[in-house]
Amino acid sequence: MTTSAKLAEQRLAEQKLYEDFAVEHMVPLWTQIGNLMPATPAPAAVPHVWRWSVLYPLAERAGQLIPVGRGGERRAISLANPGFKGLPYATPTLWAAIQYLGPREEAPEHRHSQNAFRFVIEGEGVWTVVDGDPVAMRRGDFLLTPGWAFHGHQNVTDQPMAWLDGLDIPFVHLTDSAFFELGPDALSSRETPERSRSERLWAHPGLRPLSSFGTSSFGAQHPKSPLAAYRWEHTDAALRAQLELEDEGYPGVVEPGHAAVRFTSPATGGDVMPTIRAEFHRLRPGAATQTRREVGSSVFQVFQGSGVAEVSGIEHELGHGDLIVVPSWSAFQFAAGSSGVDLFRFSDTPIFERLHQDRVQIGA
Repeated sequence: MTTSAKLAEQRLAEQKLYEDFAVEHMVPLWTQIGNLMPATPAPAAVPHVWRWSVLYPLAERAGQLIPVGRGGERRAISLANPGFKGLPYATPTLWAAIQYLGPREEAPEHRHSQNAFRFVIEGEGVWTVVDGDPVAMRRGDFLLTPGWAFHGHQNVTDQPMAWLDGLDIPFVHLTDSAFFELGPDALSSRETPERSRSERLWAHPGLRPLSSFGTSSFGAQHPKSPLAAYRWEHTDAALRAQLELEDEGYPGVVEPGHAAVRFTSPATGGDVMPTIRAEFHRLRPGAATQTRREVGSSVFQVFQGSGVAEVSGIEHELGHGDLIVVPSWSAFQFAAGSSGVDLFRFSDTPIFERLHQDRVQIGA
C-alpha cells in the first residue's frame, strides 16, 4: 500500500472514530482543550455599565403597567450581561436587578433556596418582612434575605421606591439546586418598627447574645448572618473613621485615600452569606485604587459621588446609581472624581475561597 493510500485510510478511520464518538455523545478532550483549560480565565461575561438615569425611568414605566401580586410576585428587572446573549444574568454566578414598589403596594411573601440581599440607593418607606420580622429599608442600607427565608415587602408611603436586588440565581440554577415556595397571600406582619428584632438582638458591636451560644441556629459554622439590616449610619461612620485615622498618620485604610469595609456575620465574623460577599468602598477626591485581577466576578454600584472605572483597559465614567460588572480575572481600577466616590460591591468570592480556587493579582 502506498503512503498516500495509507494516509487516506487513516483519515477515513479517524472520521469514523469521530462519528462514533458523536453517536455515543462523547467529545474527545484533544479537540476542546483550548476552551476547557485556557491559560487564564476566559469569561463569557463582558464589562458593562447600566446607567441609573436610564434604569429608574424604565422601572417607573414598569410600575405603571405591570402589577405586583401572585404570578409575577416581584416587579424586578434583571440586568442582562451582553455576553450571555439574552440570559438574565449579570455574571455566571450573580443576578442583579432593580426592584420597584409603587405607593401603598405590597409584594407577597415567598421563599427560595437562592440567597438574596437588597441595597437601597435612595428613598425610604418600604419595610421588608423576613421570616415575620419587619425590617425598614432606607437609603444606604444593606439588607439580607438568606436562602429559604420567607420574605415580602410593603410600601407604606405615597411615594414609589426602587432598590438593587442581588442574588446567586445563576449559581443555583447551574447547580440544579433551586427550590421555591409561595407563602401566605397576606404579609405575616404589617408593623413598621424603627428597628427590626434581629437588629435589637444582634446589632451591638462586639457583643453576641448569650442565648446564641451552643445553639444550632447560629453556631460557629452557620453560613448566614442572623442580622437582617446593616444601616448606612454605621457604614458611613466606619469609612469616615478610617480616613480620619489616615489624616492623623495612623493605619486603617486599604491604600492611600481608600477606605473600605466588609459586611460580616456578627455570629461568625465570616461573610454574610455562603455565596455572596458584600463590601463598601470610599475613595477620597482624586484617589485611585491599584489595578487588581480576581478569580470570580463582581458588581459595583455608585452610591454617591462620581469617578472612573477602568475594566479590561477601557474607561467608564460613573455617577450616582450607575452599576458596572467586572468579569472574572478582568483587570480593574477605580479613580474618584472631584467629590470622591462611594461604591457598594458584591461578589461571588466566597464560592471560590471554599473551593480553594481563589486568586488575586495586584498591580499591572
